[in-house]
Amino acid sequence: MKLKNTEHFGIQRKIVANMTSESWRSIPHVSYIYEADVTELFSLFREMNSEYNTKITFNTLMLKIITEGLKAAPVMNSHINFNRRLVRGQINTFENINISMPAILPDGKMMTLNLRNFENRNLDDMTSYINDVTKRAQNSNLDEALFSVSLHDTIEGLKKGHLLKTVYRLVGAKTGKHRIKTLSGKAKREYEAIPEAERLTFRDLEQGTVTVSNIGSTYLGQKGAMALLEIIPPQVCAFGVGAVQKKPAVTENNKIEIRQMLPICIAFDHRALDFGEIAPFMKRLGEIFENPEIIFSWRSEKRNFRRITA
Repeated sequence: MKLKNTEHFGIQRKIVANMTSESWRSIPHVSYIYEADVTELFSLFREMNSEYNTKITFNTLMLKIITEGLKAAPVMNSHINFNRRLVRGQINTFENINISMPAILPDGKMMTLNLRNFENRNLDDMTSYINDVTKRAQNSNLDEALFSVSLHDTIEGLKKGHLLKTVYRLVGAKTGKHRIKTLSGKAKREYEAIPEAERLTFRDLEQGTVTVSNIGSTYLGQKGAMALLEIIPPQVCAFGVGAVQKKPAVTENNKIEIRQMLPICIAFDHRALDFGEIAPFMKRLGEIFENPEIIFSWRSEKRNFRRITA
């Protein structure tokens, strides 16, 4: 075979490879595809964007809907600590909903951002927050930002007594062709001179409480659904939002109609959760999709909305 190209892993690919490998090595995944009829929701979403000055993306709307679902099933917003050798474990459930969301940056690289404290944010707050993070990402050096996360993880590993693992990571990061190249000298000083309020910091990139991947936003017109995705430890849940697609469906009056359907993959760690603990999440989503006018109450400026039925 004729080799076309060889590219050694950069820090972003190293982090993704390491975390996903750990995910599949240690987590017993359970996956469920929730298919939502978003015909009315999508219609009201377009109507809402035509009436308000601040436009809301469909991605932000889905983050809000998933957040509402997590509030109904709070144990899904947890981290797990499990020792297989001693068969001991604990589940730490959080009040704050910090969403790890993979995002594609202007240079085409992918970075997982930590969107903090979404449990009490309305759609306008969420939009402002995401816009600010996106703006700061444009002023950030991806390798420098990710190296700060890697350094923190290394220090935490040492505190937990993972000496050998830490040594391997240092050798892999600092030697040979696989050495991670970060800024130095004048370039580093200039970068660090950028105020932290104007660039990404460790807090923007550290582990969230749950992960939401919007695969449907990668390109228009895609078909199919994500059937499984990795859960990033110590999180116990991950969500893969697909693309809205037209499909035949049976309505309440037993008629077959072409509806807009949205597949959402729900993956959870079976060590921490059983399906019964996922059910409240799906029930809450069902309530929202059946009564989509609720999205108007999630705006800073409240307006009266009267649902019009035929």
